[in-house]
Amino acid sequence: MAIRKFKPVTPGQRNKAISSFEEITTNKPQKSLLEPLKRTGGRNNTGQMTMRYIGGGHKKMYRIIDFLRNKDNMPAQVLTIEYDPNRSARIALVQYADGEKRYIIAPNGLQVGQTVESGSGVAPEVGNTLPLSEIPVGTMVHAIELRPGQGAAMARSAGTFAQLAAREGNHAILRLPSGETRMVLVSCRATIGVVSNTDHNLESFGKAGRSRWLGRRPHNRGVVMNPHDHPMGGGEGRATGGHPRSRKGLPAKGYKTRNPKAASNRFIIERRKK
Repeated sequence: MAIRKFKPVTPGQRNKAISSFEEITTNKPQKSLLEPLKRTGGRNNTGQMTMRYIGGGHKKMYRIIDFLRNKDNMPAQVLTIEYDPNRSARIALVQYADGEKRYIIAPNGLQVGQTVESGSGVAPEVGNTLPLSEIPVGTMVHAIELRPGQGAAMARSAGTFAQLAAREGNHAILRLPSGETRMVLVSCRATIGVVSNTDHNLESFGKAGRSRWLGRRPHNRGVVMNPHDHPMGGGEGRATGGHPRSRKGLPAKGYKTRNPKAASNRFIIERRKK
């Protein structure tokens, strides 16, 4: 999972740093696991722009990922490690003993030809999915469920993992990538290992065009707008804009937006580090 840097032959390559893609084994996805992905350009069903700075981008298909991992006690062989344009992590195509093929989030170190399993009683090895009640304390896990049978919800992006810190009664205590410590039911499932493409945070686009390929349009700051367009706009010269806030006037940078009466608050032991 190395990072590839370029000689500055052109201005766009001067600061360019991208993945070497050395772990990718094929560039042809499984057709039966593809779905069309329609672009909105940030518009709703009436054509009104509801999300700014979205538009363009390369055409792509959605890969159907098995976040449930509910085909229990049946070994699956890893056929390929593939690039997924819809997420930062790599995905793995696995084929079960009955012939069914599925995509899973590929953990770091997963190799073609390796066997993965899911369900109760499975060995806690890289790529295997099992309940938190059967995972040894201190193990690095990813693709964690928040509710039993819901499917993976936490620690799914490149290089992320959570650590199983302890177990107390019906709950497991997890230390999440954000620094938050929270309780999750021991009947929830998690996959052993760290998510692949760990060097993703070291990548550098090198030019504005690469953002456009991803469907991201130029983002302009509120402080350079007119008062009509943004609460932070206006003023003579380079004004600071006053208190930082969103276009709709909601304060930013330190203003708490989480509901203090949220039901899940009782599961959070320690808040994420600011």
